[in-house]
Amino acid sequence: MLYYSLNHQAPAVDFREATIAGQAPDGGLYFPEAIPKFSASFLNTLKEKDKATLAFDMIRPYVGAAIPEEALHAICTEAVNFDFPLVPVGERSTVLELFHGPTLAFKDVGARFMSRCLGYFSRHGSRHVTVLVATSGDTGGAVANGFLGVEGVDVVILYPSGKVSSVQELQLTTLGQNITALEVQGTFDDCQRMVKQAFADQELTSRLFLTSANSINVARWLPQQFYYGYALQQWSHAEPPVVAVPSGNFGNLCAGLLAYVSGLPIRHFVAACNANDAVPAYLLSGTFAPKAAIATISNAMDVGNPSNFTRILELFQRDYEHVKSSITGYTISDDTTADTIRQVHAEHGYLLDPHGAVAYQALQQYLAQHPDERGIFLETAHPVKFYDVVEPLIQGKISLPPAVAELLPKPKQSHVMQADYTTLKDYLVSR
Repeated sequence: MLYYSLNHQAPAVDFREATIAGQAPDGGLYFPEAIPKFSASFLNTLKEKDKATLAFDMIRPYVGAAIPEEALHAICTEAVNFDFPLVPVGERSTVLELFHGPTLAFKDVGARFMSRCLGYFSRHGSRHVTVLVATSGDTGGAVANGFLGVEGVDVVILYPSGKVSSVQELQLTTLGQNITALEVQGTFDDCQRMVKQAFADQELTSRLFLTSANSINVARWLPQQFYYGYALQQWSHAEPPVVAVPSGNFGNLCAGLLAYVSGLPIRHFVAACNANDAVPAYLLSGTFAPKAAIATISNAMDVGNPSNFTRILELFQRDYEHVKSSITGYTISDDTTADTIRQVHAEHGYLLDPHGAVAYQALQQYLAQHPDERGIFLETAHPVKFYDVVEPLIQGKISLPPAVAELLPKPKQSHVMQADYTTLKDYLVSR
């Protein structure tokens, strides 16, 4: 499998080179030259596979010869060694819980997969690697945990000051060792812009061996397909589900669409967004217009210019009608998100985080217009990560999982930085 740049001004590379580079030298995202198709045998035996084998079967065509099969299977085994339960919430909807990993967020899978791939590649190379990543919340913690202590790899995480939850900030800033947190005085879009500038800066990349752990990196993006396989393993209805995905940078939804185009039986996708509605607006008009990010209570989705949307367009050959027939977009306000958390907790005894609440509400709106269909929504983080939002809504306390409780006494370690690329570059060079 080779990967080409969506800017079409760089040579095609294999999985190893795409993972190490993170982004193509022309500033484009890497995209696979061919989309694999699931065999009838794979689909017929889907429910019989263990988690690691399902992950291995899904990812193997994308990795090709870059990692031997035995090593790749071991990487998959470590990346998905926790549960992904499908739980009923109401009569026609179920939730796929993706928060049972070490940092209580769906990004644990991609971060663990990528860190182990990069660890494999670094053992066969001589250069020290700097992983540069922007986060709107959960990515940073998952990447920090996934790479903690990996020999030959330093991690530098940019996050918007005051715009991540207190638990997310603890996960970013308390680990130390080879993890550095840069607290940027700006938005996630500022952080993402600075990271992209770093990768496009040839002077910097000639001095530092940089790679990205955002979902712009194929090794972070592609493993998110596993979620949809795990959902279907547990799906008990004859008709395929509608799947609602809380969407910010759109890597998760794009991975689901990739699995769908490969043949996974999913009826339709719902792009569940907060006030950052560039993609729902596109689905209505056919025109994509990036916007400045708006701060919301579902902060990990506060992305005004989602990077992975260009991959979705590429996946559908930039055919607007094809995109629109596969995805329906909804924009859910903060007030509705809060009301949804209260309502679902009161009626079903299920506690949503703000991102899962956006997806639940979007799914309900879709199902109300399609009375014969059933759906799955993704709960992408444990609600304790947003206890400062959730607890006042339910007028109760969320019990702290051990993974959070052990962080509370640790001191915050961060470097405050202006949203200025030159400042970032000077910092990286001086380290």
